[in-house]
Amino acid sequence: MKGRQWERWRRPWNRLGGGSGGGGVCRLGMGPGCCSFSFCWGQARGHGVGTSSSSLWNLMGNAMVMTQYVRLTPDMQSKQGALWNRLPCFLRDWELQVHFKIHGQGKKNLHGDGLAIWYTKDRMQPGPVFGNMDKFVGLGVFVDTYPNEEKQQERVFPYISAMVNNGSLSYDHERDGRPTELGGCTAIVRNLHYDTFLVIRYVKRHLTIMMDIDGKHEWRDCIEVPGVRLPRGYYFGTSSITGDLSDNHDVISLKLFELTVERTPEEEKLHRDVFLPSVDNMKLPEMTAPLPPLSGLALFLIVFFSLVFSVFAIVIGLILYNKWQDQSRKRFY
Repeated sequence: MKGRQWERWRRPWNRLGGGSGGGGVCRLGMGPGCCSFSFCWGQARGHGVGTSSSSLWNLMGNAMVMTQYVRLTPDMQSKQGALWNRLPCFLRDWELQVHFKIHGQGKKNLHGDGLAIWYTKDRMQPGPVFGNMDKFVGLGVFVDTYPNEEKQQERVFPYISAMVNNGSLSYDHERDGRPTELGGCTAIVRNLHYDTFLVIRYVKRHLTIMMDIDGKHEWRDCIEVPGVRLPRGYYFGTSSITGDLSDNHDVISLKLFELTVERTPEEEKLHRDVFLPSVDNMKLPEMTAPLPPLSGLALFLIVFFSLVFSVFAIVIGLILYNKWQDQSRKRFY
C-alpha cells in the first residue's frame, strides 16, 4: 500500500497521555490521527523515558538516552539493549509506526545484528533473540542485518521478517529464523542519509508490515498475513543485540494508533478475544500447562490407597504361593 491511505482508520486515543493536548505527548506525535502513546526524542529529554514510576518507557541493558534518539546498542561488540512501554495495550485494531536508524563503521557483511519490534506477554526479559528472551509469547518483527546461514543465496540482507509464537518455539539463529517466519522482504536500511520507517498494522486479525526506506515518503509492502490471532493486554517494545559484529541501532520514535474498524455481527463472533497467539493454517506446538500441586487430602488418599493396594497384592501373592506349594507336595507323594 502506497501513500497514506491507511489513515482513514485512525482515531485519537488518549489513554497513555498521547492524545492531542496531552501533557506527555511529544511534538512529533501531534496532528491528525494523534497517537495513543508515543516515544520520541522530545520525551527522552523529559520524563518520558527512565526508571521512575511516572515513566511510560523503561530502558534495559546498554540502551542510552541520547540527544535526539534512544540508542539501543552502540557500535561495539557484545552489547544489548531494549526500550519497553510500561502499560499493556488493550486495543483491538492498531498500528505501530517505528522511526529507526541503523548505521556503523562495518563494511559489507561485517556488521550486525539488527533490531526487533515486539508485542509480547512479557517485557524487560533479556535474551538471545535480538536482545529479548527466546520462546516469547506474542509477535516479533525482526530487522536482521547479518546473514548467519552461509549457504542460502535467495535472500538479500538486511531482511525484515515476522514471527508469532505461543511460547513453544525457539528462534533459529543459524538459519536466520526461517523455519518459523511468517514472511519477509529485503530492506536496505543501513547507513542511509534519509529517514527509515517501519509500520506494523493489525486489523481484523490481518497482519500487515510495510516500510518507508527509500526517502520517497511512500509505504512499500513487505509482509501480509491473514488469520493472525493476538491477545490483548500485551506490551510493545524494541530491542537489539551485537556480537562479534556491531552497529548503532537507534530508535527515534514509536507511535501507536488506534484504528477504527466496523465489523459485521458475523465478524464479531469470529473475532472474539483469544488467550494465546496463533496463526490460522499454521500449526504451533501446544504448550503443556504444569499440573497444579496436590492438596494434603489428595496426597493422603493417594498414599493410603497405594498402601492398601500393595497389602492386597502381597496377600493375594502369599495365597497363590501357598496353593502352589500344596499342589507340589501332593504331586511329590
